[in-house]
Amino acid sequence: MKIRKWVRILHRDIGYLSVGLIIVYGISGIAVNHVGEWNPNYIISKDTTNITPLNDSLLTNEIMTAHVLDELNITDSATSSFRNGETSIQIFFERKTITADVISGIAEIETVKDRRVFRETNFLHLNNPKKVWTYIADLFAVGLIFLAITGMFMIKGKNGITGRGKYLVAISILMPLVFLIIYF
Repeated sequence: MKIRKWVRILHRDIGYLSVGLIIVYGISGIAVNHVGEWNPNYIISKDTTNITPLNDSLLTNEIMTAHVLDELNITDSATSSFRNGETSIQIFFERKTITADVISGIAEIETVKDRRVFRETNFLHLNNPKKVWTYIADLFAVGLIFLAITGMFMIKGKNGITGRGKYLVAISILMPLVFLIIYF
């Protein structure tokens, strides 16, 4: 069998095997590229509400926490609390934080929810599982290199690597180089 035929067969099959991983890494890549604009793993919502103000600023953490939770009708058990000022307290729950000033009567509730699909794809893309996933990711990277190299030789003639393909390959090499020169 000719080498060109084997290259086509391997290119096709490795391409099919890569579809799921390309989608995972593509979604996560877009999300992580914009990490400065949003949190790709979590939806964080903040709501401000009022509670009945207290007149005494010499209250204990326990009294302040009990007052805030009672005012907000929260029955969940707090994991911890932190007095971040004379009249202010932060109360921590799993996936929720309340910051309240008991003298002004202003409370802010911050809730954290998973951003489905993005969180899972980022988990894989950033190699959080480690172990076997590292080898899968490495094989995928080798597969992408193989696809890039064999893809250049899939088509013959004016649309292949000896025709317009050489210009497109040159552009693909120049793009990262230009950005490295400018920003690195």
